[in-house]
Amino acid sequence: MSGDSEYVDAALEEAGERMAKAVAHTRSEFSGVRTGRATPALIEKIPVEYYGSSVPLQQLAGFSVPDARLLMVTPFDKGAMAAIERAIMDANLGLNPSNDGVAIRLAFPPLTEERRKEFVKLVKQRAEDGRTAVRAARRDARKDLESLQKEGELSEDDLRWSEGELDKLTKVHEAEIDAALDAKTAELLEG
Repeated sequence: MSGDSEYVDAALEEAGERMAKAVAHTRSEFSGVRTGRATPALIEKIPVEYYGSSVPLQQLAGFSVPDARLLMVTPFDKGAMAAIERAIMDANLGLNPSNDGVAIRLAFPPLTEERRKEFVKLVKQRAEDGRTAVRAARRDARKDLESLQKEGELSEDDLRWSEGELDKLTKVHEAEIDAALDAKTAELLEG
């Protein structure tokens, strides 16, 4: 490639970083979708009102999973127990917390077939949101590259080459989202 490639490298690097963030965000969104299994990822980010401010649950309690369908939440401060229970109920996850004075037990009932299908639709939508974010990063990078070409910083051949590199980046990141979607869908549909 001729010309000044540092502009192209910067545009491709920025696009790659934005795409990687979109993939990470999508995976994070998937972890908050309930399967029939107990997992701290489902509740750790739930906001809890604690002494007048909203704090993520993971900062107020420890988690353990004694078996596949039971999650134990042990508050670091026993005074936060009621607020944590309320936050879990308000999160509308279909879980009923039971409090023994020391820890909160969350029993995960098996999902109905109908509920599984709803969750599959939800993760498909979140995957599409992730793909949209990846494509937005590609579109913005492409605009940057085209403006470089108009300003004479980039030849027509260099523009075509860099757009090809951008398309490769996009395909890689979209494939990562698709693989995460396939894994989550399989997890949701297995009994």
